[in-house]
Amino acid sequence: MLDSLLLIVVGFIAGFINTLAGGGSLLTLPLLIFMGLPPSVANGTNRVGIVLQMLAGTAGFKSKGVVSFPFSIYLGISALLGAIIGAQIAIDIKGETFTKILSFVMIAVVLIIVFKPKLSLQNLAERTTGKHLWISCIAFFLFGIYGGFLNAGLGFILILFLHHFNRFSLVKSNATKAVVISIYMSAALLVFVLNDKIDWTMGLTMAIGTSLGGWVASRYSVKKGDGFIKLFLVIAVSFMAVKLWFF
Repeated sequence: MLDSLLLIVVGFIAGFINTLAGGGSLLTLPLLIFMGLPPSVANGTNRVGIVLQMLAGTAGFKSKGVVSFPFSIYLGISALLGAIIGAQIAIDIKGETFTKILSFVMIAVVLIIVFKPKLSLQNLAERTTGKHLWISCIAFFLFGIYGGFLNAGLGFILILFLHHFNRFSLVKSNATKAVVISIYMSAALLVFVLNDKIDWTMGLTMAIGTSLGGWVASRYSVKKGDGFIKLFLVIAVSFMAVKLWFF
């Protein structure tokens, strides 16, 4: 019962953070490893909660009238192709190597959180056609490879790209990110399922929390609680990175 409660609570926090900004997997993935799952199984199990959380987040954004169809579908399909490649790499990699990579990623994401450019919420002229569409599709194919492999911290990168390159508001960037991740993560999850790398009990338990977190966060203003979440994430991720590397 305590394990289940922990999975749901951490899942809720991660779902909220993922939908509001990104980096929630930096909490859930180490937790699954610390609870005894092999790294590759933890990586696959983590995808269950992400898929359901992003579907809930997408529904929440849509209920508020924030959509980017069909642009988000184009990006999602591009990322899906990359995610299949990345997920296969994740399955084949050694557990010890995976945890070392994860610890480096955590530190890198902490630096992104601290030093990322300040995002403006001004009305911007969106760029979603022509060369901007093609460049975005190529970029999201590459993002999809990393998303299929690990995904931890990718939300920050997607938001920064959509805001600065496609000129989306932060709200619309988050809504688009939710759709894209829902698409490519479903493909990555299928690869893990076919290779028997899912603990369904833990995955579905955590998904209860992530889905609730995604729904709540998607219906909040993106500026709500941002400073607290940033501070909390920096502290938690730094601690987990040290623990993964040394213990």
